[in-house]
Amino acid sequence: MKLPHNAHVALVDGTTFVVMQNKGKPFEPELETVAKPELSTTNFSAGVRHQDPVSQQQGRTDLNELAHGAAAAEWLNARAIADEIDRVLVIADPKTLGEMRRHYHTELEKRLVGEIAKTMTGETSTRIAEAIAAA
Repeated sequence: MKLPHNAHVALVDGTTFVVMQNKGKPFEPELETVAKPELSTTNFSAGVRHQDPVSQQQGRTDLNELAHGAAAAEWLNARAIADEIDRVLVIADPKTLGEMRRHYHTELEKRLVGEIAKTMTGETSTRIAEAIAAA
């Protein structure tokens, strides 16, 4: 995948949110951490879709994790609307990515250069860059 120079990379899972920036070339990304925002998980709108007991069993659906994904999307939305980020790649586990998509603002959607549905939050920046280049 081509990741433009200075593009932001949002790494998200149900508990972690890290923002990195590509300081390298488009096909040879070099990632640098620029922020680890503290999020306020107040948007539990996913609970409307997951009210049955089966969906709420441990390991199936954790509403706190989904609220964290919604909060990450809202943080990215605010930065896109304020013109603080120009291009962004979102890397998140599939469940979190699905929840984030529900909350994308049109301004953020315009700035998305891609999405990778994979858990990468515990990986080194080198491994993340390799995954981006291979995508």
